[in-house]
Amino acid sequence: MALPPSPVTPSRSEPPHDRHAQPARHLRRRTGGSRSRRPGRPARPQRSIGVVGGTLLTLSCVTPASTLFVVVPDLFGDLGTATALTIAIGSLLCIAVAFCYSELGTLIPSAGGEYAMVTTLTGRLAGWLVFVLSLLVVMIVPPVIAMGTADYLAPLVHVPAEAAGAGVMVLATLAGLLDLRANAWITGVFLVLEVIAAAVVAVLGFAHTERGAGSLVHGVVASDGGASRPVTAMLVVSGLAIALFITQGFSTAVYLSEELEDPRRNVSRTVLATLAISTAVILVPVVAITMGAPDLAALTSGDIGRMVTTWSNSAVGTFVSLCVALAIINAGIVMVIQNSRVLFASARDKAWPEPVNNALARLGRFGSPWVATLVVGVPGAALCFVNLDTLYGVTGVSVTGMYLLVAVAALAARRSSHKDQPAWRMPLWPAMPVALIAVLVYILSQQEAQYLLWTGGIMAVATLYWAFYLRPRKDTRWLVTLPEDALPENAHL
Repeated sequence: MALPPSPVTPSRSEPPHDRHAQPARHLRRRTGGSRSRRPGRPARPQRSIGVVGGTLLTLSCVTPASTLFVVVPDLFGDLGTATALTIAIGSLLCIAVAFCYSELGTLIPSAGGEYAMVTTLTGRLAGWLVFVLSLLVVMIVPPVIAMGTADYLAPLVHVPAEAAGAGVMVLATLAGLLDLRANAWITGVFLVLEVIAAAVVAVLGFAHTERGAGSLVHGVVASDGGASRPVTAMLVVSGLAIALFITQGFSTAVYLSEELEDPRRNVSRTVLATLAISTAVILVPVVAITMGAPDLAALTSGDIGRMVTTWSNSAVGTFVSLCVALAIINAGIVMVIQNSRVLFASARDKAWPEPVNNALARLGRFGSPWVATLVVGVPGAALCFVNLDTLYGVTGVSVTGMYLLVAVAALAARRSSHKDQPAWRMPLWPAMPVALIAVLVYILSQQEAQYLLWTGGIMAVATLYWAFYLRPRKDTRWLVTLPEDALPENAHL
């Protein structure tokens, strides 16, 4: 049974005619208490994960090997030998993003992740919009990764990508209903296999080098006619949205902050360590593949499994492919765990009509939000049948927009009551978030119009929901709940 929160402390008196009314303030305080659930008090997951378990879960959510074998091949098709450079630039930008997440995640350790941080620091509407962006990401990314399973099961069985992806999502949903600590060990074992597969690819690529390191900065890509063409700077900038998505999972530590022991210390450690490890696991093999691909056409095709077989033999190729398939299943499990926590937190914070809130906030016998898990997993299986390019495009825009709002919130992290709160503090503040905001705005301006329109349309609908449902009910809806030690006594918006 989850540890229940403490009684709500409203910032002003409740109406005398209704002693059961919701508190007027939209930021509520809570803490752990006895294990018995008391009426009218929202549930909270237990703090059961140490920094090792949290790091394993977070690394698994980055899914370095599955990202390497599923997402990176599409970048090879667009950017050729400039793929490694694009990922490297994206990883440098992610350092600034990780600094923002580390400071805000230790200042405001909430399962709501980005939306709790942004709401607390910049206001309820901004928090609602970043929640919608994060919801887009958490709903789309798992099926995007899951559909890559079919390619790597090919040595054993031929399954359509859509069916394989849907099957992985169903399996991940079932695993997500289990205890989080058990899942940490499951994903840890899969993560070892994942890293081994990436290491094998890196060793084989470097052992069969066909081109020098200069090819990494002088990008060329094979055209349809077999000739080569240069990769322009604008193509690299456009590809940065996907590059940011490649290492995006390091933010999982923030979503797990209510289940991490000593979040003031472990959130920042997990975020920064995960970014460093995942960048190495992804970038080193990408460099090796770029330098070791037999020819430019093979590199542009992005068929890493075939290149591994060419460098070694079919047995090694099969081993790597199966490791990748397990990595994708691992990624699905962790993403479903993470994403169900986002929906759980939104229901606890009264983002929806009351029957929906009651269902999504319900915890199962293993302490997991089982209804929220199903709501994430079942639609995720259905999204496996949507056009993949559209899913990639909307995800890239959503991740960039989400990072942008988090960077804006980081500018407000040291104002008034939050200035002296105990938290990990980033270096080079405020220059770091200001520079990040400028770069992210430019990256958004270079994305394809259709993906901007899709994402913008969803945000417009979300704004209407805010204007006509949430805002008029500000005393009873969108009440962002924070742990007792996350909000100082004199905090206000």
